[in-house]
Amino acid sequence: MDSLEFFLVIAQFFREALPLRLILLMIACQRAGGRIYLTQEEMAHVLDVARTKANEALGEIMSHGIVFRVKRGVYQFNPPYSYRVAEFISGTETVDAEYRRIDQHETIAKIRSDESLPDLVRFPSLERMRQEIERMREERAKMRAERRQERAQQKKKGAEQ
Repeated sequence: MDSLEFFLVIAQFFREALPLRLILLMIACQRAGGRIYLTQEEMAHVLDVARTKANEALGEIMSHGIVFRVKRGVYQFNPPYSYRVAEFISGTETVDAEYRRIDQHETIAKIRSDESLPDLVRFPSLERMRQEIERMREERAKMRAERRQERAQQKKKGAEQ
């Protein structure tokens, strides 16, 4: 999946601004291989929201397999969504530039072997993402229908009283 398809996926998945803003922050902060060193407190501070809101947005992003938590304050983009395959090493500005190469196949192998992760994370594909998007659309439509039905019942009860 290339970068443009990734933006298409997140545009379809995230209708609320905060998860999308958080993804963009994570893209901006990622290092070679898709590692992101940000605490939830830092995320909340940069996005100017409460930590609980940042945590909710992060949970939503993680539930779709876009990133996963490595440890406290360290997250990892699923390799198909990672943009950087090399990282500039600071302090080398005045000499020949030095880069550190990260082989994503090692990261992919590690992710795929971790059976505690959902299949969408372990084996991402555009087709699976499309299926998940369709499932989410159906779920949202069902929730909207339930809310409409509840409002209709409340109106009916109000009219009867």
